[in-house]
Amino acid sequence: MLNIKIFGIVQGVGFRPFVKNLADVNKIVGTVANRGSYVEIFAQGSEDDLKNFLSALQSKNPPRSAILKVDIKNLPDKIFDDFQIINSVHEAGDIFVSPDISICDKCADELFNSNDRRYLHPFINCTACGPRLTILKNMPYDRERTSMGEFTMCDACAEEYFNPTSRRFDAQPICCNDCGPEVYIIGKNLRGHDAIKFARKILATGGIVAIKGIGGFHLACDAKNFSAVQRLRNSKTRPTKPFAVMFKNISAVKRECFLSYVEKTFLDSPQKPIVLLQKKFGSIAENVAPNINKLGVMLPYTPLHLLIFYFPDELTNFPDALIMTSGNPSGVPITIDDDDAIKNFDYCDAILSHNRKILLRADDSVMDFIDNRTSMIRRSRGYAPLPIFFDSNSKKSVLAIGGELKNTFCLAKNNLFYASPYIGNVGDLRTIAVLESSIRRMSDLLEIKPEIIACDMHPRYQTTALAEKISKELNVPLIKIQHHYAHVLSCMAENNFGGEVIGVAFDGTGYGLDGTIWGGEFFICDTKNFERVNSIKSFIQAGGDKSAREGWRIALAFIKNLDIARKLNLADEKNLRGVKFLLDNNINCVRSTSVGRLFDAIAAVLDICKFSSYEGEAAMRLQALAERSNKKFRADFKDTNEIFSEILNRRLAGENICDLARLFHDLLAEMTAEIVFELRERTKIKTVVLSGGVFQNSLLSSLVFSKLQYRGLKILRHELIPPNDGGICIGQAIFALN
Repeated sequence: MLNIKIFGIVQGVGFRPFVKNLADVNKIVGTVANRGSYVEIFAQGSEDDLKNFLSALQSKNPPRSAILKVDIKNLPDKIFDDFQIINSVHEAGDIFVSPDISICDKCADELFNSNDRRYLHPFINCTACGPRLTILKNMPYDRERTSMGEFTMCDACAEEYFNPTSRRFDAQPICCNDCGPEVYIIGKNLRGHDAIKFARKILATGGIVAIKGIGGFHLACDAKNFSAVQRLRNSKTRPTKPFAVMFKNISAVKRECFLSYVEKTFLDSPQKPIVLLQKKFGSIAENVAPNINKLGVMLPYTPLHLLIFYFPDELTNFPDALIMTSGNPSGVPITIDDDDAIKNFDYCDAILSHNRKILLRADDSVMDFIDNRTSMIRRSRGYAPLPIFFDSNSKKSVLAIGGELKNTFCLAKNNLFYASPYIGNVGDLRTIAVLESSIRRMSDLLEIKPEIIACDMHPRYQTTALAEKISKELNVPLIKIQHHYAHVLSCMAENNFGGEVIGVAFDGTGYGLDGTIWGGEFFICDTKNFERVNSIKSFIQAGGDKSAREGWRIALAFIKNLDIARKLNLADEKNLRGVKFLLDNNINCVRSTSVGRLFDAIAAVLDICKFSSYEGEAAMRLQALAERSNKKFRADFKDTNEIFSEILNRRLAGENICDLARLFHDLLAEMTAEIVFELRERTKIKTVVLSGGVFQNSLLSSLVFSKLQYRGLKILRHELIPPNDGGICIGQAIFALN
């Protein structure tokens, strides 16, 4: 008899029914059970049957599963009459939780089959699809430990649940129209199909509807209706930040966007992320994603989404593209319950909700592509909390709190680093409360009791204060890590590389060891130490937090001359004189090496964006115009002061703005590469890490990659962990364990 332990994503993906059916086919007797951190099988049969069984376990496993390790032991035979799924037993160990999975093709077909008993059921699912992480209380993954435990299965569902030949055999969220959750319109006596039809009418006539999904609420309206989109912008106080668009199908996507084979593969994957695609001149309203070349696109990933688009009612002109943006007030995590929805969405024409509780928030993941390789912008639904593997000598467990912006946190033990779903910007007490509650839930779910707390070293971050609080409560050490070093470590972790590297970290803001703002850094480092060996030329940021939103302030610090500033119309006279006074007298000024702020300054000089209404707006608009240039410049090495002067002089000479935006990218890429080459010659290190939010810029990244690769350097880059602050929690955890 064999005792087989299978580790990986083997819970919530139909693995036990798969094992049961495989055992029956191969004449194997024994048992299979969830053990919390793994699936355990006792298998007894002939030598040939066992060999076939073992081979099929790993080669024919369910499509949503991921086998990471298999342990096999020989044991004395027992008496088994057949092969059974037995009750789950909890045991400690490494835990792998399945992310939420989009609706599968078979369930989608049943959803619109009028002869199927789940016809038009908003919560149809099977072992291959449906909610997982967001409904899970604790492991092992069984119905009573999910929010579906509140719904008693009807006889028909129970028959499928216990039938080994059913596609829903042991599917924990199983339900139907008779026994599952129900959708409804808050504040109206409309439930089920009537609620869906009501929401569709509002969307078709230019209204706004809040829709509860798997991991939170979305705000929806017709993406082709300029007035509806603008009303949503005004209501949400979101002047220009791009909205994501959910398209009815791939055909609708292709009408509005360019779509490569690789992009389509991820767009239509079981994870169904938002994918950033190049826009065509189509019918999507111009205020959906103004001033940029890309559109955030996703496909329907829940049964309810499909019903919103395809419900068989009298509407014949329903939109095939809907704004589907996160339902949250500015600076607050996504809304997940009715009470908050009523408070937060009073401007909506309807709120379409349901009574299946969301136990853990999960915003949509966002993905871009650089040179046909993924570049994760936000890692959340569909991907979190799948762990990153990194070889660490420590056996301790750690909680890394993450950054202040784009916050995610990380729990780690036994070489597994679990990054949480996206939390958001931690500048609000409500966000801190969500972060704390999410940490508690994830700690319980993954059975990790932190022995070390890690955080950013910025003394005024809310995350730093929270880390100090948790450290005291648990009476465990607190380790603070420099922001940009954590960026580099996060990329090393994603690539499972622990050696010495040349680390390049470009972003907007990070607290430096010297008390200044860093953001254009070159390190020599490994997982234990770092040395700051270079940076871009420092400049002055005047006006505190305003300087991060008003790029003209940075530009004025470079220019220094009010007459030139007036000629460029950087700002009105009062503001120009006020900031010049601050600069001349060193009042409310701080020295900075931020590449992100350099982008802001260039965008202001080129009259592309002087005031940013959202983080990264100036840089995104600058890249969009650069991509419209047909010129490719031969860039000579210049430092950032010289780069700014070059762009300024050409701007004053009246050169084309798109060409100058492209020249800036070329010059910055050349400077970056030349500094790396000099460090390579000095240190003989041939591995380079590129991290930080600036490397979300696909044009700059592609230029830097090609220059470094041409010189034979090994490049470690981000693909499935964000280069922005959404990934630094992993870097913090790596350092804390080394």
